[in-house]
Formats: sequence, C-alpha cells, structure tokens
Amino acid sequence: MAHVVDFDQVSAAGLESSPVKEALAGLRANEARYFWNKYKHRFTVVPAEESGDVLDYVNRILKEERGIEIAARPLETSQFQVENIRWTYVFYENGLSVNVMYTLDDPKKRAVGFKLSEGMEVPEELSRFKFARQRSKLAGTIRGSFFVIKGEYA
Repeated sequence: MAHVVDFDQVSAAGLESSPVKEALAGLRANEARYFWNKYKHRFTVVPAEESGDVLDYVNRILKEERGIEIAARPLETSQFQVENIRWTYVFYENGLSVNVMYTLDDPKKRAVGFKLSEGMEVPEELSRFKFARQRSKLAGTIRGSFFVIKGEYA
C-alpha cells in the first residue's frame, strides 16, 4: 500500500528492518522535502513487494549501463513524473537509495544517483565510485555519487 512521506514528522515506517532505519528515514524525508519545495509534488512510496516492474526497470539500467547488481534487499520504491522528468527511487535495507532521473525529451540529462545513509558502509558493488558528502537536517551526512545514462530505457 502506497503512503506519502512526511518530511515534518519523519517516520521509519516501512524501513524497520534496516540497521540504519532512522538515517534511511531521514534520507527518504530529505527527498520528499526536495520534491515538495521544488515541484509541489508529494513523494509517495510503495513496498518493494508491490513494485516488480519498478525494480526490474532500475535493475536493468544498473546492469546494462555499469554491470551493477545491488545485493541489498529493496524495501520501498517510488516512481513518478514531474514536468518532463521520470523519477524512480529504490530504498534498500542496507541504507542505500538509488534514483533514476530520466528526462523524456533530452537524452543528455539522464542519470542514476546513489545516496548512502549515515552510518552505512559503501556497498562492495559501488566501491569504484567516489562519494561526495552533503549535510541534511533530516538525514545527517549523506554521501552521494552518480553516473550518466547512455542507453534508452523509455
């Protein structure tokens, strides 16, 4: 069942099995705040068990673009479109967030982003990426990286 992420009252609902559930909840709330402030869009998540097509989409891009297979268990997903951009998110049990930003009309503005929750180690499958740090009131220290998508995944 889908639920809107509240960034005023941060909750770890849906993320309880994560060893960094509070930090992951903050990371998820940070994303929700961004989309509300920039687009007035309510960030809604769905349990991963109900998101086979979304998981297949993200896994396909990761595998075909960089040969990456995320080992952690997915907990929640989100997929929506604002303006000309399709956004897809997967939140994993280990504290990782993967997002796909896919512009529908500009192939040069497509990317996959990785964000690591505070307190988690860099997963082995992402060890070749360099991560920059950013501070968030909701999520503490977030480490992030990305790569540009070259293929077509409409």
